[in-house]
Amino acid sequence: MPLKHILILLLFVSNISSFSIIAQTKLPSKNNAVSIAKEANELLKKGSYEKSLIKSRVALNMAIRLKDNDLIASSYNTIAANFDQLSETDKAFYYYNKGLIYANKTNNDVLKNWLNNNLGNIYCFDKKQYEKGIFYYKKSLQYSTKIKDSAQIVFTKLNLTWAYFDINRYEAGLPYLKYINKHHNKHGDVSTIVALNMLNGMYYNYKNDSKKANFYFKNAIKLGNAGNEKSDLSYSHYEFSKFLLKTGDYESAYKNLALFNKITEELNSEEKINKANVAGINLQIDEYKREIDKIENEFKTKESILLEEQSKNKKIVIVLIAILLLLFILFYFYSQNAQLRHKNKLKDLRSKVQENLINASINGQELERKKIASFLHDNISALLSSAGMHLHACISQNESSSKEIIKTKAILEEAHDQVRDLSHELMPSLLARFGLFDALDDLCEKNSSSILQFDYSSCLNRKTRYDEDFEIKIYFIIMELLNNIIKHSEARQAKLSIQENNESLQITIIDNGKGFDSNKFNILEGFGLNQIKARLNHLRGTVEINSKPNLGTSITINVPITYQKKIIKPVFQSQ
Repeated sequence: MPLKHILILLLFVSNISSFSIIAQTKLPSKNNAVSIAKEANELLKKGSYEKSLIKSRVALNMAIRLKDNDLIASSYNTIAANFDQLSETDKAFYYYNKGLIYANKTNNDVLKNWLNNNLGNIYCFDKKQYEKGIFYYKKSLQYSTKIKDSAQIVFTKLNLTWAYFDINRYEAGLPYLKYINKHHNKHGDVSTIVALNMLNGMYYNYKNDSKKANFYFKNAIKLGNAGNEKSDLSYSHYEFSKFLLKTGDYESAYKNLALFNKITEELNSEEKINKANVAGINLQIDEYKREIDKIENEFKTKESILLEEQSKNKKIVIVLIAILLLLFILFYFYSQNAQLRHKNKLKDLRSKVQENLINASINGQELERKKIASFLHDNISALLSSAGMHLHACISQNESSSKEIIKTKAILEEAHDQVRDLSHELMPSLLARFGLFDALDDLCEKNSSSILQFDYSSCLNRKTRYDEDFEIKIYFIIMELLNNIIKHSEARQAKLSIQENNESLQITIIDNGKGFDSNKFNILEGFGLNQIKARLNHLRGTVEINSKPNLGTSITINVPITYQKKIIKPVFQSQ
């Protein structure tokens, strides 16, 4: 009987401990969560992005604990909007998508409308993936039509018109433009009047109606100078310069292009200032750190609870010392085993964090390459082109030109070529335009010399395209390996071969160089293999290196292929 009583007492103590733990995990107040979310939105409107991010993260945490999909989606939308204002496009895109996942679980059509519209903006204006952007704009239009929001319908149709005009599909965008022209006075907004006039100017330029095009472009610029829509004003100058160039007014075209560059530079400076004022909250990396802290705290809490229970049990079961001793021994081994499991898990998580930090660093380098290449191509190259156009116009108007002008024109052309070559070196144009295989073939050809010959072979169709990010990562991994051969191998011949195998890309690189002992890890570190391995782990790929001194090196990489994503448009059945 005493044993039975002791077991009842132990169960009672255990129930009391469980009750105390449950009491400590009290859910937050929904009203408090909604209040914090509203405060985050107000801070966003005031331009206090760092404070808004902090508040919205608190609201998101409370919303997740409350399992309130509407509030979760709204919090993600606020976080994304902050990053959008800071021109952190990738982060904004990530959180808009997260918000849309939760919004689709609710009946909040207003929020679905905004999230789809914002995703359309990123696809069209940042990623330049117009078909995807148009898809999301049309989804947004469905929701704004459903909730009968006339102002939002006008706004979304303006975005659709702009998207179609940007890809020269003027007839597809015309019905939307007609609707906006008809309803803008009643349901439109002053923030879109500049863009509307610019779009009318673009359409009449397409229709070769110079008089109307000139009227609308000048009206857009006039309204833009009077208002605060600097971005729309800059685009209006740019489209007007294209129209003037078409009509042969080179001087005015150059002036408007210069104004476009000036306003764009001012907007870029404002973005840099905004970014500098924010401490830089990286939610993705913080997530891993919070997970580690959570596991450590859980272990300490469990250990504290178990020690407390042991102390209480000793007072209750004094008579059964032998049984208590046995329980203590079992507990000790359990505690040690649990501690060992937790330490191993912590070690794995720290390794994962380190790997993610390496990938984040490499991604940052690739992002900077793309930004610099884009800046050289879109800004510097544009300035040089406009200067060349001005000189060309000057030479055309004057039958005899001085040697200095001719030399200046040649210097500008040489500068333009050097900027273009640097842009292509930072981010090869072949890779973006024709794909991975043409880019690798060109890479092998450029690196070949009379000392070292690189051969490229692949049975795959050169027109095969994969996901853009996947192609970029594979290209720079192979480029790093080829650089290692040039710097360290002393080889005279190397071969790169690529093939597909069960939806995986198999890459083989062989050289006849001096080789090395592949079992010595410290040598491999000098070749930057840690970064390559981290990147391949991120792609769920593998690398195998076989090398011996004086017998050359063979490297085999297998990476699961990431194909281009296809958007499945919804099919609506008639009732």
